[in-house]
Amino acid sequence: MTLTDPPIDVVRAVRGALDGGPAYAPQPRLSDAAAPPGTALVLRTSGSTGNPREVALSAAALRASAEATHERLGGPGRWLLVLPPTHVAGVQVINRSVVAGTEVRVGALDRFTPEGFAALATGFLRPPAPASSSARSGLGDRAYVSLVPTQLHRLVTAADDGDTAGLDALARFDAALVGGAATPSALLARARAAGVRVVTTYGMSETSGGCVYDGVPLAGVRVRLADAEAGPGLTSGAAGKDAVDRGAVGTGIVSTDTVGTDAGDNDTVVTGIVELSGPVLAEGYVGDPDATAAAFRTGPDGTRWFRTSDLGRLDDGRLTILGRADDVILTGGVNVAPAAVEDAIAEHLAGLGTPGEACVVGVPDDEWGHAVVAVIALAGRRAAPSPAPVRGTNLADGGGELLAGLRSAVGQRLGTPAAPRRVYVTAALPARGPGKVDRRAVRDAVVRAEREAGREPVRP
Repeated sequence: MTLTDPPIDVVRAVRGALDGGPAYAPQPRLSDAAAPPGTALVLRTSGSTGNPREVALSAAALRASAEATHERLGGPGRWLLVLPPTHVAGVQVINRSVVAGTEVRVGALDRFTPEGFAALATGFLRPPAPASSSARSGLGDRAYVSLVPTQLHRLVTAADDGDTAGLDALARFDAALVGGAATPSALLARARAAGVRVVTTYGMSETSGGCVYDGVPLAGVRVRLADAEAGPGLTSGAAGKDAVDRGAVGTGIVSTDTVGTDAGDNDTVVTGIVELSGPVLAEGYVGDPDATAAAFRTGPDGTRWFRTSDLGRLDDGRLTILGRADDVILTGGVNVAPAAVEDAIAEHLAGLGTPGEACVVGVPDDEWGHAVVAVIALAGRRAAPSPAPVRGTNLADGGGELLAGLRSAVGQRLGTPAAPRRVYVTAALPARGPGKVDRRAVRDAVVRAEREAGREPVRP
């Protein structure tokens, strides 16, 4: 099967794989390497490191993930699929339905629009026919949908522009999972104010998708933070209680509410590299034993852990993701987490009535080592006319007024080092998967724009 498989074929393939049949790969295989015994799904990673890998997931891991999700959400239910079933988030919608024996309804997967979602969701949310097995069993009483932040952003923006049908329909679901990328707090607040039962999720292909919901691990999942060099730090169990395994060292990341957090500053707050454990973990990377050994490690007590590339903060057992460790910008001797800056920018723009999405990158700078630069995609109808793009790019200078406002808002919330030194606007941020901004492509575009503007030296 290939990436063009009809959704009904994907459902059959997932059901067969869970029942012991051949492993299913929703995208063409990258190699002919054999998957480990017991593999049910072979999924590609999003390629955030530049080299996509193939992840082997067992039927046991997929069932554990589906059951833990339904336990957290309040029980099994019907699922609406509006994500491509080629990545883990979309495949998981199908997997949860198959495991629970409930209905999955598939929408148009080529382009997500608020009006299209409203029509699809309205039909889906009608009570199932009395003769259906899901109605007889009571499994069809609840309705769920999984989105990426970009889709939620479009629904909220449409509602703010007067078309509330999509957001109103979303509010009728028992839960709307939102993951795949960081969701700005202002966007979450706006959706929740409209009655949407948003559940933020964190996870990746290597963990069978989301395994931490609203900052709290699912049943059976454990979270710990490790220093980049020294090893494990603070651990959070499935019940949200934490215990210090050993002394943890903070990373000095500029986060949403603290600068330079360190384990010594507060016994219950610590930052570090996120590591995950539990029955949802993948078997490893297909055909890449070295990468598997580096990412999946078994501790002295026999617990198997997956080391992510993300920085996180645990506060009384609740996990907050600060962004990828390799995205951190060192500017003037201070570490800045782009995700925290992006959240502050989104909140500021929402307060101005011009909602938008932001990507923050660092570019080489003689004075600061790296300069913090923001690229913003403003919601179409609300965006003011922009100057012409810088030659050779799709970026336009955001202007002094926008920059001054962003610097003030970010500086007040995170400190002056985190405030952007330049800002560009664009029609849309490049993506490398469902809801995931291609940060490398954004940085490359900024480098070109900086060169054209004569802001040397800028190195590739």
